Amino acid sequence: MTRTLVLLRHGKSAYPAGVTDHRRPLADRGIREAALAGQWMAEEGLGVDAVLCSTATRTRQTLERTGITAPTTFVDDIYGGTPGDIFESLRIHVPADASTVLVVGHEPGMPATALTLDPDGEIPRFPTSAYAVVTIGTEWSEIGLAPDPEAHLLGVRVPRA
Repeated sequence: MTRTLVLLRHGKSAYPAGVTDHRRPLADRGIREAALAGQWMAEEGLGVDAVLCSTATRTRQTLERTGITAPTTFVDDIYGGTPGDIFESLRIHVPADASTVLVVGHEPGMPATALTLDPDGEIPRFPTSAYAVVTIGTEWSEIGLAPDPEAHLLGVRVPRA
């Protein structure tokens, strides 16, 4: 069974004075573009079965704005996470029968994870609200433990309103 992994970087965040990085909210542009990302995913037929989301405020708000309502697990390790951290979260939290999984996180973790799965893929840039779509051939419980010859980066979308 081919599975699909969607790696979404949070929307553009605001920088209010006195607010820690983890608690920064989305800026108006981030709100608009996160909604557009959700719309584009729906138009592409990316029916998400499960979501892993960083615990940061801006990632939670990004997920909310996408309109995706699949069962969600909030994972601390995605905030600042490496591809290894993200793979481990996928192995632990994603049900075996999930076909399409969305991870809402940060840069550099999101593009680095895509390129770890498909080292021949190209990601020229990965700005806020961008998402990568990767097909994989391995089980979620095995993702990242060994190279997946069936992994293929289908592309990166950059929603702009």
